[in-house]
Formats: sequence, C-alpha cells, structure tokens
Amino acid sequence: MRTRLLHLVPALVLTFAATTSVAAEPAAGVVFKSGQDRVEISVGGRPFAVYVFADKKIQRPYFTAVKAPSGQQVTRHHPPRAGVDSTDHDTMHPGIHLAFGELGGSDFWRNRGRVVHDGFVEVPRGGASGGGFVVRNRYLAGSRLVCQELCRHRVLIRPHGILLTYESRFSSASADFAFGDQEEMGLGVRVDRELRVKGGRGMITDSAGRKNEKAVWGHQALWCGYSGVKNGHHVGLVLMPHPKNFRKSWFHARDYGFLVANPFGRRAFTKGQPSRIRVGKGKVFRLRYGVLVHGTKADRPVDLKAAYSDYLAVIGTK
Repeated sequence: MRTRLLHLVPALVLTFAATTSVAAEPAAGVVFKSGQDRVEISVGGRPFAVYVFADKKIQRPYFTAVKAPSGQQVTRHHPPRAGVDSTDHDTMHPGIHLAFGELGGSDFWRNRGRVVHDGFVEVPRGGASGGGFVVRNRYLAGSRLVCQELCRHRVLIRPHGILLTYESRFSSASADFAFGDQEEMGLGVRVDRELRVKGGRGMITDSAGRKNEKAVWGHQALWCGYSGVKNGHHVGLVLMPHPKNFRKSWFHARDYGFLVANPFGRRAFTKGQPSRIRVGKGKVFRLRYGVLVHGTKADRPVDLKAAYSDYLAVIGTK
C-alpha cells in the first residue's frame, strides 16, 4: 500500500484572512440568525438553509432545509417525513455534509466518531451580496483527538444561484493522521424526493455530460449535480470540488437521491491502488468545495458550465 504524505502548509498558517466587516445586514442580502445549536440563513428575505453544529444523533455539522432561490426545498426533509420521504440513512444523510468513513482509524460518516463544534473563530456576518463564518471542529475517536478542523463557509449571491462554499483545513499538533479509502468520503448531499431519479422526476448530470447513476457512478468530473422540475421551476444542487484539491473527485452517485464528491476512494471506485492520505504532525491538509443551489423558470435551466466558471472566478484557482 502506498502512503501519500502531505506536508502542505505549516501549522502556523492555520488561520484565515479576516473578511471585510459589514455594519448592516440588508433584508435583500444574506442574513444569519444564530441559535443555541444552529444558524438560520436567509437570502433575499427568504429562508435558504440551516447550519446545525450540535446534534445528539448526527455527530457532525451539516446544512439542512436547503432551498433554491425560487423557494423550493432541494434537500431531503430532516428528519424525513413519515409516509412522504424515504427514511433510509436518516442519521447519515441530513442534507449537505462533509464526512469521512475512515479518518484516523475511526468512522466519522456512520457516527462512530464525533465531530465536536469548538466555537466560532469568526461569528456569522451577512451582507448585501454575501456573508460567512469560520468554525473550529474537533474530530474525536472516543476520547482521542484525531485532528482539528478550521472551516470557512461562505454564502454568496451569484448570477446562477446561491453559492455555498467549504474551505476546510485539517491539522494535528500531536501526531500524524490519515484519510482512508472508501465510497463514503467527502462532500455529500441528499436531495428532495421530487429531485430523485428513482421515485422522482430528477436527473444526475456531470461535467462530461454523463447522466444518472449507471453512467456517472465512479467517474471523475469537474462537477456533478442533481436537478429537476419542482413547482414550475427548474431547481437543483451542483457539487463543485476545487481544482486545487489534492486529487480530482470521483462521484458516488445514486439514483435514490444521494451524491458525494470523493477524492479519496481510488480503490473504492477504480479497484486500483488503495489511497491513504497521511498528514504529518504540525502540517495542514486543505479541502475546498462549492455547492451551487439554483432555481429558475422551468423552461430556462441554469447553464452549469458557466456557473462552474463563475465559481472559479469567485474562489480563485490557487
């Protein structure tokens, strides 16, 4: 087994550049409302999503109740509605989440390890065209600290929809740690019942033009998303791994409404050499993703290639 040792960034840079403060939070822009275990997010005066950072059943942070700019919900209801939504994987697929089935010898996908919210490094702050916050998380296997994560989230109003970003930096000051090789690794989303391929009216599409599980599963792509028509609007979500992540992502795509952008699963998807990404003590491992949430009139679907180009223009390619 080949182990890839990453010495990417000295630990002293495990901070983010300060963002420009905005004194007011216009109703037409992005607004955050903080609670005891969550942050409610609205865009343009409408609910957009809820960021949950403490949940006794789901041992990691996630975004749920995610809605398109046109108002339709695009993630599965959480908890699933009895008799309406499929109820499988209810403690693993809450909405949009970053999780790892094998990290430091523990399983943070199936809630066997815990991701503990350790506070806001930068409190949620909105603005006319966007906003964001930075959180610190601890990854615990029992009482053992595997690593810590600093994650910056941004919510940006863009021409093609609402862009939710992840910029995560993982490190440990005490020991090396490693990311393993499974299908269940990376940024995942569970979509609304009406957007499913199986049992709904949706479609999976990737940057190469492949469609639905049979064609998409196990292939690498620049982006991949779920979309469909709901209440007279063409709505959906697109997962966009950053091109400077350590490796291009394979997509774990399922017709029942699930999608993961996974750069770790080399053996899981290709039957090739097992992947083991080792992060040295005192070093930093960086992962970045964008999630475009879109909603337009049914006869005017979003140009996803243009949306991906816009993501790169906003985030940068370095």
